[in-house]
Amino acid sequence: MNQAELRQMAVERILDAAALLAGDRWSFAYYVAGYAVECALNSCVLARMIHTGGVFKDKRFAEQCFTHDFVQLVRLAGLQQELNARLAAGGAFPAFWGTALQWRETSRYETKTEAETKSLYEAIINDPDGVLRWTRSYW
Repeated sequence: MNQAELRQMAVERILDAAALLAGDRWSFAYYVAGYAVECALNSCVLARMIHTGGVFKDKRFAEQCFTHDFVQLVRLAGLQQELNARLAAGGAFPAFWGTALQWRETSRYETKTEAETKSLYEAIINDPDGVLRWTRSYW
């Protein structure tokens, strides 16, 4: 999968989450919304690889990319400093980031409430402070 495909997948997954929310399908909407962030962060990782050739500097770099952990993906994308700056800037973003960090790949096996799902969705899509908006600056 290339960077453009991951960007498109992030957009499609958040649209899928919106459709699931509209149908009161809370649990899977929660999972799909978080998956949108994962796709966006993976696109950021590929952007870094394109600009830095990072994959050639550490032969285990590609192996490390097989993760669903947002913190790890931020590190692999070389965005820790940018994330720290955005968190320090305040506003709604720090709380939204904290909400997004609660998502796990295994959430697809969990029951989620309407409130949990809407909270995650808002944390991701909010303009201007949502997590997806932030990732778009780097993909």
